[in-house]
Amino acid sequence: MESAAAPALMTAAVDSGTFSLRRARKGDLPRILALLADDQLGATRENLEDPAPYEHAFDAIDADPAHLLVVGELAGDVVATFQLSYLPGLSRRGSWRAQIEAVRVSEVLRGQGVGALMIQWAIGQARERGCSLVQLTTDKSRVAAHRFYSRLGFVASHEGMKLTL
Repeated sequence: MESAAAPALMTAAVDSGTFSLRRARKGDLPRILALLADDQLGATRENLEDPAPYEHAFDAIDADPAHLLVVGELAGDVVATFQLSYLPGLSRRGSWRAQIEAVRVSEVLRGQGVGALMIQWAIGQARERGCSLVQLTTDKSRVAAHRFYSRLGFVASHEGMKLTL
């Protein structure tokens, strides 16, 4: 659902100017992928030479109302991203939960509160949607991310497990 001007979901002043969140457009994909690949883990698992799988994934996310791919902009440049997904469940009395995935902030903006703005906005969206909890995973090697999420109130209450296919 490409549009010329996606409305801002949120705007806030940061040290570098006005930061805003908006729904991602397909044209943002190269910058989103660059953000995903711009760290020691992403550099080894992303293959930016073949955009087709990313384009298919974008189309699926964009078409599904249970998923929202968000970008953060500063001075017209995409400088941050995350995905917010809503998951129904039977546990917790049939409650919904929100899942935050693929949070990335450009290295030049880290420490300016951009990540906190994004996560707080996502938490607000989860509340509005009636979710009983917000969850996320972060790689065990991302110690700074663990501190960041802890400062925002997240608790490392579970041991996550994954199986690569």
